[in-house]
Amino acid sequence: MSNSDEPIWQSHQRFMVKAIQLAEKAFEEGEVPVGAIVVHNNQIVGKGYNQVERLNDPTAHAEMLAISAACDTLGEKYLSECTLYVTLEPCPMCAGALVWSKIGTVVYGASDSKAGACGSVFNIAQNHQLNHRAEIIQGILEADCQYLLTSFFSSRRMKF
Repeated sequence: MSNSDEPIWQSHQRFMVKAIQLAEKAFEEGEVPVGAIVVHNNQIVGKGYNQVERLNDPTAHAEMLAISAACDTLGEKYLSECTLYVTLEPCPMCAGALVWSKIGTVVYGASDSKAGACGSVFNIAQNHQLNHRAEIIQGILEADCQYLLTSFFSSRRMKF
């Protein structure tokens, strides 16, 4: 079976596994374990994982880094034909970047009940007052994504 014959949910799971692998890298580096990839025409064109601590940069979220990498790869500032896969629901800052980059679709694993901006707490990515709205697909490999986050924060609490 070619990738074009693959059911969409299997494709979403396959790409989310890649984002989870990046989140695991963040975990290993002591960062909040969030990973993100941008896909265009079934190819990964950008990827990132949280590097806030490493770079001493509060904007170094996985989504921001993946979007920048995708724009660089494609030589475009708009990503309307792209899908972002991210292990945790984007925060307000990242959701704003999704709107400004005109990303076509956002697929995320775990919801963020404290700062989610793609439907949980806010819905910036689909706000009708803004000039762009992304399609949102949630809950892809949610348990795997949530487990990684829970494990990270549990290990942090045990250290203190």
